[in-house]
Amino acid sequence: MKKFLLIFVITLAQIVWAQNTPYRTITVTKDGSGEFSTIQQAINSVRDFGPGEALIKIKSGTYHEKIVISSSKHKITLQGDHQENTIITNDDYSGKLDVLNEKMTTFNSYTLLVMSDDIKISNLTIQNSSCNQGQAVALHVEGDRFMIKNSKILGCQDTIYTGGNHSRQFYENCYIEGTTDFLFGSATVVFKNCTIKSLANSYITAASTDQSKRFGYVFFDCKLIAKEGITKVFLGRPWRSYARTVFINTEMGNHIVPEGWNPWKGDKMFPDKDKTAFYAEYGSKGEGGKTENRVPWSHQLTKKKAKKYTLKNIFGDWNLNMSNK
Repeated sequence: MKKFLLIFVITLAQIVWAQNTPYRTITVTKDGSGEFSTIQQAINSVRDFGPGEALIKIKSGTYHEKIVISSSKHKITLQGDHQENTIITNDDYSGKLDVLNEKMTTFNSYTLLVMSDDIKISNLTIQNSSCNQGQAVALHVEGDRFMIKNSKILGCQDTIYTGGNHSRQFYENCYIEGTTDFLFGSATVVFKNCTIKSLANSYITAASTDQSKRFGYVFFDCKLIAKEGITKVFLGRPWRSYARTVFINTEMGNHIVPEGWNPWKGDKMFPDKDKTAFYAEYGSKGEGGKTENRVPWSHQLTKKKAKKYTLKNIFGDWNLNMSNK
């Protein structure tokens, strides 16, 4: 009986190990010493709907690329050497003429587009270097179970587009900066231990959460900072009527305005969004975390209600602990 149990445990361990070991590892280098010299080439080489994780190791350097991870390229991990020296950058923006002499929009201005499920990113900088020329997305994600850690996402207006009503996304230990609505979209997203820097007097979030969703944007233990001279920043405004954004135990600098939130008046297609949006805080800290003068239509969560904001409740059947292994 003991021998049978030992064999069972060993077999189970081998299965778990196999599930969490990349079936293919690819190296990208700028100097040509790796398998590929561009990240897009490496992604394209991965088998469509492959049997498991494909790990793409990106060596230090600045990669001037516009990258697409299509819906057939699932379970890819992009792993840089370090966020300070492994950089993906582009400079497209809404209104810029493309190769067909047609104007780009916000939604194809991205530097990195993720359409596939189960994509993981770590130790990278993703940048859209265009600023004050129009909306310019650095990271555009529509796939489900997207995870990014220990990375920088840099831009100005519309830095990160979290698209897709069924997309779930997790950002941990990331540095994010931008000007206006630089975190926007309809996905269910958690930002944990992230530093978020405002580069202009404007708005941080512009969620467009679907009415059917319990959670939109949730920030845990984050830090809100600002460029020198920036003094009037709102936590968010509703892009669509049922926007949901919650800050929990977040440190807020004095650039955050006392009222906290903006109703986005004047949107004729979606009027009176302050009546349907859900904006809330719990345990806000710092000069900007004083909540006594917040707009009356926002909420201060009780301790009991704040306890409902767990990764399990937010993400459902996505087992983040297994994803981290």
